[in-house]
Amino acid sequence: MRVLGIDTSSQTGSVAVLEGDTVLAEVAVTSTQTHARRLMSAVDATLEMAGLTIAGCEGFAVTTGPGSFTGLRIGISTIKGLGFATKKPVTGVSTLDALAYQFPSFPHLVCPVLDARKGQIYTSLCECDGYMKWKKLVDDCATEPRQWLKQIQRLCLFVGDGATVYGELIRETLGSFAYFAPPYLNKVRASVVAYIGMRQILNGQIADVARLVPHYIRKPDAKIKLQSLSTS
Repeated sequence: MRVLGIDTSSQTGSVAVLEGDTVLAEVAVTSTQTHARRLMSAVDATLEMAGLTIAGCEGFAVTTGPGSFTGLRIGISTIKGLGFATKKPVTGVSTLDALAYQFPSFPHLVCPVLDARKGQIYTSLCECDGYMKWKKLVDDCATEPRQWLKQIQRLCLFVGDGATVYGELIRETLGSFAYFAPPYLNKVRASVVAYIGMRQILNGQIADVARLVPHYIRKPDAKIKLQSLSTS
């Protein structure tokens, strides 16, 4: 199955085309330029390198969050447009799952961590019970890092930009239980998004394109401010 995967959850955006277990092409760019300006050109370039057109894709996958509010909306809107146009299946992938699932051979806990700012992190807790047989022990959430780390009582691999921001706290709290992914794996790869998406589509986990929306976990700042004004 050929799946186009997209991630726009952070400043680094990526696009990949996967066929079965083979990555046909992948493009990743970190830029201050908005995803709205560069995403479709990245999609076109990736498809060209893969020797495909949109019509040649059999499914589409996109990260739905947590992550950048604006970035997520752009990525999801793009995939929804492709899904509507081609009538091919679409699925949403957790940003945190895409980070964690890079380590199917790690025999202990895997904790993806994104810096949510305001003294919080976006995180979850996973464990791989056999090759690519993932168990989600704690669902995606926004929480205070010090309190979160207290529940981890065994070896754990941390991955994501939050693992860098809160690295000192993690080491201080967990000591020798803390392992860290190399920095070049702290960003989501669209090829992983495409692989998770392919498995979900094959398992019948297909999104209703009209209802596919970002999973922010925490409300956008603008909405919080609006609510506070309406109750003041």
